[in-house]
Amino acid sequence: MTIEYLKRGRSEADRNDDDTKVRQTVEATLKDIEDNGDKAVRALSEKFDDYSPKNFRLSQSEIDDLIAQLTPREVADIKFAQEQVRNFAQAQRDTMLDLEIETLPGVILGHKNIPVQSVGCYVPGGKFPMVASAHMSVVSAAVAGVPRIVACTPPFNGKPNPGVIAAMHFGGAHEIYVLGGIQGVGAMALGTETINPVHMLVGPGNAFVAEAKRQLFGRVGIDLFAGPTETLVIADETVDAELCATDLLGQAEHGYNSPAVMITNSRKLAEGTMAEIERILKILPTADTAGKSWEDYGEMILCDTYDEMLEAAEDLASEHVQVMTERDDWFLDKMTAYGALFLGPRTNVANGDKVIGTNHTLPTKKAGRYTGGLWVGKFLKTHSYQKITTDEAAVKIGEYGSRLCILEGFVGHAEQCNIRVRRYGGINVPYGEGAPARDADE
Repeated sequence: MTIEYLKRGRSEADRNDDDTKVRQTVEATLKDIEDNGDKAVRALSEKFDDYSPKNFRLSQSEIDDLIAQLTPREVADIKFAQEQVRNFAQAQRDTMLDLEIETLPGVILGHKNIPVQSVGCYVPGGKFPMVASAHMSVVSAAVAGVPRIVACTPPFNGKPNPGVIAAMHFGGAHEIYVLGGIQGVGAMALGTETINPVHMLVGPGNAFVAEAKRQLFGRVGIDLFAGPTETLVIADETVDAELCATDLLGQAEHGYNSPAVMITNSRKLAEGTMAEIERILKILPTADTAGKSWEDYGEMILCDTYDEMLEAAEDLASEHVQVMTERDDWFLDKMTAYGALFLGPRTNVANGDKVIGTNHTLPTKKAGRYTGGLWVGKFLKTHSYQKITTDEAAVKIGEYGSRLCILEGFVGHAEQCNIRVRRYGGINVPYGEGAPARDADE
C-alpha cells in the first residue's frame, strides 16, 4: 500500500493543544453564565461582539423592520431555499411512522415519535452571516413539530443581520435573540432571568460553540458535534485542477481552522491542484482566511488505488465529502464514515450548504463514524409503550417474567409478575419463588 502526503496540515499534537485551551475557556465562561445569568451574558456580548442592546430578544416590530431592509429578490431567494429544505425534511418525517402491533394474543407493543418540546437553534454569523444555517435548524425543527423554537445568532458588524433574522422568522422561530458564541448557546441551555432554558441545542459554530455544546450535553440534548467546517475532495483525472482547487478553497474560507483535504490517485492532478490553489489565493477576496486554513490544515494525499483512496477517506471521516471520479457510485456504496456526500462534478458543497435541500449541519472531528447530520428525526424522540389486554396474556407473560427475574435474583421484580399470575390466573406462586412452569410452556 502506498499513501503519500504531498502536503500535511498541523500536527495532531498542535491541534490537541488548541482544543485544551478552548476547553478551559468554555468551562470558565459557562460557569460565569450559570452563576451570573443576564449580567454575565451582557458582559460577554460587550466584550466579544461590542453589542449591548436594551433587549437581546428582538420584538416583532424589530423583526419586521429588519426584513423590510431586504430586497424582494433576497426574500424570494430565502423562501426558495427554505422550501427545498422543508420539502426534503417533510419527506424524511413521513418515513418516521408511529407503530403498534400485537406480538402475542393480548400483548400490544408500540412506539410514538414525539417532538422535543423546546429547542435552541444556534446560527453562526460573526464572520459571515450564515443565512442558510437558519434553514437547516429552524425549518427542520418546525417540520418536526417542536412547539418552542428559540433562535440565536451573533450581531454582524455590530447589529442584527437582516438576512439571518428573516430566515429565522420565515423558518418558524418563536423567539429570536441576537447573542453570539458561548454566551448564546450557554444562555439557551442554562437559562437566565430573561431566557427560559431549552431542552436541546442544535446548529454549527466555531470551536468555542462546539465545545460549549459538548460540555452542556447531558444537561440538555445536542444534535451532534458540528465544529469548524471540514471538506474532503476525492478526485481522479476525470476532473481538472481548477475545479478541485475551487472546491477546496470554497470551504476553507469558512475560518482559519477549516480543514481542506484532497485524496487522489493522480500525481499530475495533485500537483496541479496545489498550483491552482496558489493562483486562486492571489485573487480570492477571502484569501486571508482560506489561505490560512490551507496553510495550517490543508492536506494533499496521493494514493495508488481506489481502495487506498477509500481507506484514507474512511479514516478521515470528513464532514463534507465531494466525490468526482469515474466510480462515484462505488464510493457511495462503500463509504460508511462522513457527514454528507456530494457526488459528481456537477454537484458541490456550496449547493448543499445553501439551497439544494439536504441539511448542512453535519458531524465534524470524525463524529461521522457514529452519527449522521442534523435532520428532522433529531428533533423527534421515539418512545415505546406496552399494554396487556387479556387475563391469559397477563398470566403467560407474568409466568415467564417471574422465572426470569428469579434467575437474576430480583425477588421484588418477580413479585410484580407473581401478583398478576395470582390475580388474573388463580395460580399460587409462593413469595420469593418463580412461577411454576406449566406443561404448555415446556
